[in-house]
Amino acid sequence: MVELRDPHIVKVGIADMNIVKSPSLIRTSGLGSCVGVIVYDEKKELAGLAHVMLPDSSLAKSGSINTAKFADTAIKELVNRLVIQGARASVLKAKMAGGAQMFQFFSGGDMMRIGPRNVEAVRRGLANLNIPIIAEDVGGNSGRTIEFNPKTCVLTIRTVNKGMRNI
Repeated sequence: MVELRDPHIVKVGIADMNIVKSPSLIRTSGLGSCVGVIVYDEKKELAGLAHVMLPDSSLAKSGSINTAKFADTAIKELVNRLVIQGARASVLKAKMAGGAQMFQFFSGGDMMRIGPRNVEAVRRGLANLNIPIIAEDVGGNSGRTIEFNPKTCVLTIRTVNKGMRNI
């Protein structure tokens, strides 16, 4: 759950989400076709990160769903959690990374394009909530680890075999 007072790196797992307040940092690893989306309130130094695996909750088999797993449910839940912690919905901004096409398929059509579909779904979810995307590093075919600092609003991205960059 929320670790607002813990002055360290809060790790977010696959199909998971969490929130941090400065001076803590938030990180997720293993972004292949998954998308890491960060929504933040710059002045409040408050940020949330969701590690989205799939574009749409209609892909869920049945029963209760993990809201962090799907782009359409994760973004809404992340914003709700941020607002409960004091973020102002009208000034939220976003950054995102991931959405790689990790494997080449010669058949299967759109269903096999999980990374690009995740990116499109995250963009659509943020647009529906009028949250601007300030920066992104998406696509390609390499895995990524990302870390966000809510104090500086810098997203550090480590890409396999391509080094590190800040956006």
